[in-house]
Amino acid sequence: MTQFAPLQNDTFLRALLRQPTEYTPLWLMRQAGRYLPEYRATRARAGSFLGLAKNPDYATEVTLQPLDRYALDAAILFSDILTVPDAMGLGLYFVEGEGPKFERPLRDEKEVMALQVPDLGSLQYVFDAVTQIRTELGGRVPLIGFSGSPWTLACYMVEGGGSDDFRRVKAMLYDRPDLMHHILKINAATVAGYLNAQIDAGAQAVMMFDTWGGALADGVYQQFSLSYMREVMRLLKRDKDGVRIPAIVFTKGGGLWLDQIADIGADAVGLDWTVNLTKARALVGDKVALQGNLDPNVLFAKPEQIRAEVIKVLDAFGTPCAGNGHVFNLGHGISQFTPPEAVTVMVETVHDYSRQQRA
Repeated sequence: MTQFAPLQNDTFLRALLRQPTEYTPLWLMRQAGRYLPEYRATRARAGSFLGLAKNPDYATEVTLQPLDRYALDAAILFSDILTVPDAMGLGLYFVEGEGPKFERPLRDEKEVMALQVPDLGSLQYVFDAVTQIRTELGGRVPLIGFSGSPWTLACYMVEGGGSDDFRRVKAMLYDRPDLMHHILKINAATVAGYLNAQIDAGAQAVMMFDTWGGALADGVYQQFSLSYMREVMRLLKRDKDGVRIPAIVFTKGGGLWLDQIADIGADAVGLDWTVNLTKARALVGDKVALQGNLDPNVLFAKPEQIRAEVIKVLDAFGTPCAGNGHVFNLGHGISQFTPPEAVTVMVETVHDYSRQQRA
């Protein structure tokens, strides 16, 4: 068993577990990414996105890059949610300027019924990266592992890539709900196994990204997305060697269902920028911590405006107290066009102002 260095900064984990913190911790969705020149240089060496994601040395390098530049309170594994359907044999590839595609999307009953939980050994490169990153972090900050949600993965698996209207996946959902439930059952078992393997490899918190849950109608969301995230939570390891492993769930566009999302067993719920944090905190009480939720496009504003908007988010949540927790984040992933110096302003403001709030 790998022995890891003791954790020096556990502020992020304490906030997720709704314990007192000296300041509000923060990390960013897609914090290792194209907005950083050092990331672009590593990606050029790797030759392709998959060359980067499937090589533990490169994945470690880019995971650590934002931490060397900013005083962030957590690292997140550099990978992609689509490594899971790739392991299921759907044939992931990337088209420049178009994003991810699958060679063998699930389009008919035969393909759907042939789908199986993959051998997790085919994802060993992910688990190797987790262990390597955790080792090289040396206890600086905790490491987050992650997966796409069962529904979000299903969207890519049926559509064959990204989609504007989710026509194919929704047609299957309404026409053949039996097939959609079959895909989602397999996905839920796979996601739980995948996250548990990341925890075994060294992840200290895990997050489930339900990027496309908000595309569903009310009632349909509960049946086809939320219920399967609840199943993942049921199957998830919640501690490792006696240490609690917090779990975060995030449905983009899911603010409408916040009270229901808070009930599925996660420790924290991520919020996009459409949600009012004051109301969200009142609604969930001491059930879960909250994560979010600055509009990523604020980072294109002038420094004084960035500071003002960050303070608005912190004021909207209010001063955390025992039983409440807040992790500052963006309401979705950082844009590749973000000026790196804008992130510096945000990080410094979050740390400085949240300390003042508690003074």
